[in-house]
Amino acid sequence: MTELLLDNARLILPEAVIAGHVLIADGLIRQIGQGRSHSPAALDCEGDYLLPGLVELHTDNLEKHLLPRPGAHWPAAAALRAHDAQLLAAGITTALNAISVGEEDAEEAVDPQALLMALAEAREDGGLRVEHAVHLRCELPCPDLPARLQPLLRTPGLRLMSLMDHTPGQRQFHDLELYRGYSARHGNARDHEQFQARVQHLQQLQRRHADAHRRVVLAMARDLGLPLASHDDSDLNHIAEAVEAGACIAEFPVNLATANAAHAAGLQVLAGAPNLVRGGSHSGNVAASDLARAGVLDVLSSDYVPGSLLMAAFQLGEWESIGLARAVAMVTRTPARAVGYRDRGEIAPGLRADLLRVRVSRGLPQIEAVWVGGKQRY
Repeated sequence: MTELLLDNARLILPEAVIAGHVLIADGLIRQIGQGRSHSPAALDCEGDYLLPGLVELHTDNLEKHLLPRPGAHWPAAAALRAHDAQLLAAGITTALNAISVGEEDAEEAVDPQALLMALAEAREDGGLRVEHAVHLRCELPCPDLPARLQPLLRTPGLRLMSLMDHTPGQRQFHDLELYRGYSARHGNARDHEQFQARVQHLQQLQRRHADAHRRVVLAMARDLGLPLASHDDSDLNHIAEAVEAGACIAEFPVNLATANAAHAAGLQVLAGAPNLVRGGSHSGNVAASDLARAGVLDVLSSDYVPGSLLMAAFQLGEWESIGLARAVAMVTRTPARAVGYRDRGEIAPGLRADLLRVRVSRGLPQIEAVWVGGKQRY
């Protein structure tokens, strides 16, 4: 039996932060104790924090490595390894890679089948150091969405499906000028007539396909026993639809009213950690800090900045109304349970030894060590 004793640490437990030590054996947390162990064989954590490895439900970070610049495609295998290394350095030990299926602009950058094949091969080769799972983002207006999804449903590690609709004029893009700016930033600059024609085309696709495809995705998720997430809910009808669909997560609600309704209905409200760290949404939507003040923020996602997840948790942990234990649960235990992980997400006997040693320096949390399944990876 391989054992490791981590001593002289501040343990961030689900309900409290205590001074203590943790015994790891064969990849699992075997024992937790208060105070010093005083064992000469122990690793002295020098009073640093010890917390569970972070659990990420919606990282878009892989796309940056696949397409570092517009038109500059990068080999998927190399992109995956760079992405994996960045997640590890950020303390993310379990990541659901958000893979778009049917989104017109995203499809120019990513072939989902090729990406998932590269992910499977990297797993087999032992080339990944954190655990990678899959979150399929299902763009409902896509004309051939069911055909695109069908071959992806057998993907190992598929943990979550989300109901996406990026049609301009509603949800995330309720403001068409914001959508125009988004299109320009993604290399799709158009004159006024071209822009209007594209908007009308996308709105027509939504009218033709979205409702039928919603029913198809719901049936697929039900048959596979997968949790569902709604996305960018901007009015109360969207929340009613999510509840009717059986969704358990509301990703990135656009305003406080929809977040309140989702939380009241029992959905886990997920917001972006970059939003919290930056002090507001980059797209003009509700600030994550406002959700936290209202008591309706349940889960944080690093979204497009892996390093934001730990920063946001420690930032919220300074709030007297939240505290560090509860803030860390938003990036560990709560997201893990939302997608069916019962073996990780907290420091407790019998769970996986996915652990982070963190030191706060000049107000910023700094990763000192990362253990994944009991093995030190960083």
